[in-house]
Amino acid sequence: MNLPGFTASKSVPGAPSLPLWTRGETNAFFGLGFNILVNVLTLTSLLIFVVRVPSGDVLGTVLPALGVAMLAGNVYYTVLARRLARRENRSDVTALPYGPSVPHMFIVVFVIMLPIFLSTGDAVRAWEAGLAWAFVIGVIVLIGAFIGPFIRRITPRAAMLGTLAGISLTFISMRPAGQIWDAAWIGLPVLGIILVGFFTNIRLPGGIPIGLAALLVGTAIGWIGGYMSVPDVSAAVSDIAVALPGFHVDMLLNGLGDLAPLLATAIPLGVYNFAEAMSNVESAAAAGDNFNLRSVLLADGAGAVIGAALGSPFPPAVYIGHPGWKASGGRSMYSMASGLLIAVLCFLGLFGVLAAVLPTPAIVPILLYIGLLIGAQAFQSVPRIQAAAVVAAILPNLASWGVGQIDNALAAAGTTADQVGEKALADAGLVYSGLKVLGEGAVLAGMVLGSVVAFLLVRRFYASAIAAAVGAVLSFVGLIHAPEVSWAAAPEVALGYAMLAIVLVAFGFLRRDSDDAAGAVAAAAEAETASH
Repeated sequence: MNLPGFTASKSVPGAPSLPLWTRGETNAFFGLGFNILVNVLTLTSLLIFVVRVPSGDVLGTVLPALGVAMLAGNVYYTVLARRLARRENRSDVTALPYGPSVPHMFIVVFVIMLPIFLSTGDAVRAWEAGLAWAFVIGVIVLIGAFIGPFIRRITPRAAMLGTLAGISLTFISMRPAGQIWDAAWIGLPVLGIILVGFFTNIRLPGGIPIGLAALLVGTAIGWIGGYMSVPDVSAAVSDIAVALPGFHVDMLLNGLGDLAPLLATAIPLGVYNFAEAMSNVESAAAAGDNFNLRSVLLADGAGAVIGAALGSPFPPAVYIGHPGWKASGGRSMYSMASGLLIAVLCFLGLFGVLAAVLPTPAIVPILLYIGLLIGAQAFQSVPRIQAAAVVAAILPNLASWGVGQIDNALAAAGTTADQVGEKALADAGLVYSGLKVLGEGAVLAGMVLGSVVAFLLVRRFYASAIAAAVGAVLSFVGLIHAPEVSWAAAPEVALGYAMLAIVLVAFGFLRRDSDDAAGAVAAAAEAETASH
């Protein structure tokens, strides 16, 4: 692999110990720390302003619970990284990044909690349902820990990295890009500092960390330009309060009492979680750090279960972006430092102050950098012939993102796609229903589609047919290309995959007959040569 600013991992013969901190750790610490910070600020706003959970409960219960998960998880991944470094006698192992899962933040709020709040007017009941949903997600990921390694072995790298690139280019990159250009006079200078510093390895005078310099420059521009407000800071400071975590098993049990309606989204999203974790571990392996997938999945699942018991409806997960933090110089300790920072901020209730002090356009460029790097890695870490498979794996996430944008725009106008009608959408040039079907279960769908194309490109037609058959089964039960898990959830799509499998099997027979004929001709030619 040849990522700009990245040097492949090499053994360090005879290295007796690992440094506790390196220059690059500081860059990665600021990058990951502010990445998680943005996400925690987002989920805090969603709970308070969308679901109407009292701010005291959010700051006093949810955030401390999240702080425990962030600290424990990032310490765990630091330990894994240092253990791998010692086992392989290397000093350049980079820990996996860890934080609250971004897609799940929006799904648990808008799909699980908000409908319950709107129908009952009870924010606490909606919160309890969110806890139960997060708990089920964790249990499914724990189960996935025992089948995930097998799935990883049989799935082509192009399919896994292509799926990850699809998530990165859409859900990770596009919103930050919009936020940067919405205040380009703040965001673009910050983006320039980050790209130059991380992609070219040019150091700033005095050894100032790139991430810190970018944040300080962006914050200064925002304040000087009048983007920020002093009264907002004063109001946020008055809300500071120390809070410690505690168990809320009673709320979790209340939520589990009405579990059935939650399973329709919890099952596919639990599968999504361990599928994404597989792709992230594969991404780290492509960058030189081969972590044990089962250990990763067990930690992710346990984090969601424990977090739900403490009061957080937001499942944590290994983040996309390991190669980016590796390229910026991060090693084993940046992850633990980031987790400690977020935990302290959660326990002290400082997120309101930070939201008032730091301009969003000064923070989000780091996410766009990660998106660029992960997208590049997907193409650079597979043979050139597999590039089409990477693109195929990207497509479902593009469709999912596009449908989400359409739905959000229609919701802002006070309507829905069903109310507008398929014909009106088609007349406007939108293939809405097809994009929606393609984007349902996008992570698994991308892995299936990418696998079909990856095997086909190397003329493994039977393996490609098996991947298509798996797509048929997953479609039939609703794990992909369907809005919910149910029997015969998407029969037409399942039939399409089944017919695709038949076509691929036919080509497999055709290739075998062709190979047999070619072999017979070669044998005859060899016999004729021998007779002469």
